[in-house]
Amino acid sequence: MGRRSANQQRDQRMRLSLIREAARLMAEDGVRDYYAAKRKAAERLGASDTRNLPGNQEIQEALLEYHAVFGGEEHGAALRHLRRRALEAMEFFADFRPRLVGPVLAGTADAESPVHLHVFADTPETVLMFLMDRRIPFESDERRLRFGRHGWAIQPVFRFLAGDTEVELTVFSEAGLREPPRSEVHGGAMERAGVTEVAALVEEAVDEG
Repeated sequence: MGRRSANQQRDQRMRLSLIREAARLMAEDGVRDYYAAKRKAAERLGASDTRNLPGNQEIQEALLEYHAVFGGEEHGAALRHLRRRALEAMEFFADFRPRLVGPVLAGTADAESPVHLHVFADTPETVLMFLMDRRIPFESDERRLRFGRHGWAIQPVFRFLAGDTEVELTVFSEAGLREPPRSEVHGGAMERAGVTEVAALVEEAVDEG
């Protein structure tokens, strides 16, 4: 075996180890950010200077596999609970045509994961007043998202608790319904699910149970 081939195999083994360790960190240690999970995995494996970090989609696939192998009924129950909470929140914010995104939709969420919803309004103040009129305590924040045709944009976020679940509303203009931001996982349009699709996921889980 040539030196180049041996190096390639070593790099491939390290990449696989990084994928598995990053997925484990996200599943067990509650690391939410893919890049942070990759860097932390590289440090733990003694490869902090590596330039061969895996892609986010590889880690998401490993995370789904990790939950399938090690999560068992506990993970399934947590995911069902979060999706029910998501559906309740979507019904509550129905006027803003909510869409579920992120780990709760993808199936990679853990019990502590927030529910991420995209909502659409003429102005962020419309959503703010909706929350205030119903006396829902919330925190304001911002999120930087990437779009295909317009580069990066800052979107307002409202964060609150619904029972034991954190819900984050990212507010878009009406035009944002037609152009999802890019996914941090694969770089294409972010997956979004409406009320009907989320209700089907919840119903499917009930049938499986």
